Amino acid sequence: MPLLRLTRAAAVSVVMVAAAFAVPLLADGEPLEDGSLPCHPTGAQSRYLVLFAEGTSPEGASHEMTLACGSTVAYYGEIAVGVATSGDPRFAERVGRDRAFSTEAVEAAAGRHGRQAAQVTTGGGDTAEDRSGEQWDMGLIRADAAHAVTAGSRDVLVGVLDSGIDVTHPDLAHAVDASRSAGCVSGKADQSPAAWAPTTSVHGTHVAGIIAAADDGKGITGVAPGVRLASVKVVDDDGTVRPESVVCGLMWAAANGMAVANNSYFVDPWPLTCDRGEERVVFEAVRRAADYATGKGVLTVAAASNESLDLASPSGQTAGPDGQWRKLDSSCRVLPAGLRGVVAVSAVGPDRVKAGYSAYGLGVIDVTAPGGEPSTGRCVLSTVPGGYAQVCGTSMAAPHVSGVAALLASTHPGASPQKLMRLLTSQAESIACPADYDLDGAGGQDAYCSGYAPFNSFYGHGMVDALAAVTP
Repeated sequence: MPLLRLTRAAAVSVVMVAAAFAVPLLADGEPLEDGSLPCHPTGAQSRYLVLFAEGTSPEGASHEMTLACGSTVAYYGEIAVGVATSGDPRFAERVGRDRAFSTEAVEAAAGRHGRQAAQVTTGGGDTAEDRSGEQWDMGLIRADAAHAVTAGSRDVLVGVLDSGIDVTHPDLAHAVDASRSAGCVSGKADQSPAAWAPTTSVHGTHVAGIIAAADDGKGITGVAPGVRLASVKVVDDDGTVRPESVVCGLMWAAANGMAVANNSYFVDPWPLTCDRGEERVVFEAVRRAADYATGKGVLTVAAASNESLDLASPSGQTAGPDGQWRKLDSSCRVLPAGLRGVVAVSAVGPDRVKAGYSAYGLGVIDVTAPGGEPSTGRCVLSTVPGGYAQVCGTSMAAPHVSGVAALLASTHPGASPQKLMRLLTSQAESIACPADYDLDGAGGQDAYCSGYAPFNSFYGHGMVDALAAVTP
């Protein structure tokens, strides 16, 4: 069950860099004339996320990162978050481990490089064949009925923060707005087509099809086939979703007038990120970016994850990418779904019951949507390079919600993210907790649902409703 996990970038002053390198280095370990320690690059470059105090200027941020033996990649002054690279393993110590963090450095130290090295796979099927009859998921949220009213407005732009969209797919070629697409893998937006195109993953193309595949009698049809999409690549070729990429993606969405940003992943390097210790750097940076995007009119929608966890009561211990055990507590959340103002989405199968893999949590899950259930062999059909494929996961549930949100943005022009969220939740169809959640028939409960029909830990406010979104 795959779940993938512009502001102006500040350039380092040439004069500043030259001055920095002009300072003579003393003996190893001895301080320089300005009191700092000499740089000792190992040759292996790592990328770092760096927190700054509110109001820090681009020049001030770049100067500090340079003195810490780093090179500035980007600086988002609106939220005082920077991205730097450094070959000196002491970069984080120089800046302060409460302010700098590198997913790459942590994974390299543990001998781990990404979640997986997935190869490009292509789908089958004739793209001229009508396969809408296989889209059980669209019927579940009444998207097919909604299309009789409207397919959505071209004025609405939905950001697909993912692994890239195949713009050559006939179901998606009409939808992707290249002028609003960018690659954010490095932590700095790059608008070249190669930067936002898919390389090793079909995930982003699959998500995009669920949102806006063309309603043309061929292939499949998305929830909101009349809206535009922006391909915002935040997933690295090794399958990792690094926090600096997510910060870049959310800031790009905010700068480019996106009404909705879909996030079908959790932020690495942990399934749950805690607001403490070095993890707080990741937590705080992503929180700042998400809050900023909301303030700029972007509704952020995110998958709850496929970890089968109760997100409202995280407990116990889990191993991090470095192999060290971490104790979970109430400060630990899946990012970005667990943040305030983000629409967190759980997944159901064709039977409208929470999928076994789907995370849940009272007060965390806002709504639910079709994600499919592998045990029944019924996943969600959507676009992939070369055709179509069925995939299961909360990654598939989230774009159904983003599609409905796009329809709401079409029928309520200028609506704030808060209003769109209220409409999503108030129009959702309530689903009561199942009387028996014994998925394997072993006689036990595989998870416990709490709450009541209008709002509970499995389904939040219920199933999103596309027809309600377009009905006056």
